[in-house]
Amino acid sequence: MTYRTEDLVERADLARFGYPQELHRRVGSFASFAAGFSFVSILTTVFQLFFLGFGFGGAAFFWTWPVVFAGQLLVALNFSTLAARFPISGAIYQWSSRLAGSTFGWFTGWIMIIGQILTVAAAAIALQAVLPSIWTGFQLVGGPGANSSPTSPTGAKNAVILGVILLVLTTTINVIGIRLMSVVNSTGVVLEILGVIAIVITLFAHAKRSPAVLIHTTGAAPTPGSSYIWAWLASGLMASYVMVGFDSAGELSEETHTPRRITARTIIRALAVSGVGGALLLISALMAAPSLTDGHLATVGLPYVLTSVMGSVAGRIMLVDVTIAICVCTLACQTSGSRMMYSMARQKALPFYRALSTVSPRTGTPIVTSIVVGSGAALALVVNLGQSAVFTALSSLCIAMLYLAYLGVTGPLLRTRIKAARGTPAAATADGTDEQGSPLFSLGMWAIPVNAVAVIYQVGAIINLAWPRASVYDLTGHTWWLQWSAVLFIAITFVVGYLVHLRLRAGAATLEAAIPVPVPAGEAA
Repeated sequence: MTYRTEDLVERADLARFGYPQELHRRVGSFASFAAGFSFVSILTTVFQLFFLGFGFGGAAFFWTWPVVFAGQLLVALNFSTLAARFPISGAIYQWSSRLAGSTFGWFTGWIMIIGQILTVAAAAIALQAVLPSIWTGFQLVGGPGANSSPTSPTGAKNAVILGVILLVLTTTINVIGIRLMSVVNSTGVVLEILGVIAIVITLFAHAKRSPAVLIHTTGAAPTPGSSYIWAWLASGLMASYVMVGFDSAGELSEETHTPRRITARTIIRALAVSGVGGALLLISALMAAPSLTDGHLATVGLPYVLTSVMGSVAGRIMLVDVTIAICVCTLACQTSGSRMMYSMARQKALPFYRALSTVSPRTGTPIVTSIVVGSGAALALVVNLGQSAVFTALSSLCIAMLYLAYLGVTGPLLRTRIKAARGTPAAATADGTDEQGSPLFSLGMWAIPVNAVAVIYQVGAIINLAWPRASVYDLTGHTWWLQWSAVLFIAITFVVGYLVHLRLRAGAATLEAAIPVPVPAGEAA
């Protein structure tokens, strides 16, 4: 087999970390950006949970968006620094292990895998937010006349069925290979960006009220006798759910050409484009909605605005574009999760690691991990078949898990940077260059302040996401274990992880302690 010079350089670079080039490098600059953008997927996630944000906080819930965007941008800046220095699949696990040791990194990776599987499931059920609005025949449970609201019993059950069907499709694409996945993903992202532009322009052109609507709490449903701030914090679950997954470009590092240069930039670019596009989408929707008080925004959400403003036919056409975005989002989430599982398995850090770390020489794809992630997501849906809170509970829980895993990187990174600033010799490494000879991405003198604020934000966000709100986790209003399901699930995840880790610890390979932690010398100055 003949390799290009760039291929040989990339293979040699990966070999420095002790890994052979098994995955096929078929991902370019736009495809890398598309991986992160499609995981965030503002058309999927905003359409999926707009009803939740508005239902809690009313029109003023919009201001949770810039707060979450600012916090996540700080996280992304730290991730870009690491991505430029460790372009390896299973990015969160690899970074955490090198910063805090193999045991801490293992738990970070374990939480990330569980969170990614739940995220795949949450993305798949977003179909319920749009398909019944396109054609009532998609409401398979109860028939076309049944309540299709995601929080209704019939809507929640139908969401599970549609989600499982989509998971079969995305698993098939992932198994076929990275080339097909990349083509499908990139095409879907182009259509999604065009769709966002078309929707925003149309809604602004049909605005019924001024931007002043953003400072009003019209439509909010605060708890009687409590301050609006609690309803506003609950409404922030939507923005928190949307703006995750930008690290997906890092998960595909071993399949990306010139990853040290491309990945660091696409992580930030994917979040920035999503943040700006999502803000415009929210503002235009709130300005163009036929009514803020008729209850439709808190039940149906954005599909109601779109079909009302654009008309039945044009609105349905745009919802088809949203459906494509949902499919691509689910595909990207599953791909990212399978690479995380593969990265841990080849380190002998998971049960059945031999099967999970096997890469098909023909497709260059870890087939078994793709199937496991897809099956795990389908199982998460099926066990929630009778739970009407499946939308809100699953969405909040999966993001709380991802935020915990992210904290497993930024926390140790802050500790390492502080040690470097104090002059601890082992804590700093020299700055390097990317594949084109340019300096690697670095935060310079802002590294510690940016890192510290990011950690503070993440801790606050995790508390807010996992807070036992009955209106999020228990729509029955009287089942205590559902209300506390987030806290209980996170605790169970740690307990099960501890038992698995004990069993594996004796035979598991550990990351080389001699590999220096990635703090650029310029940041330690």
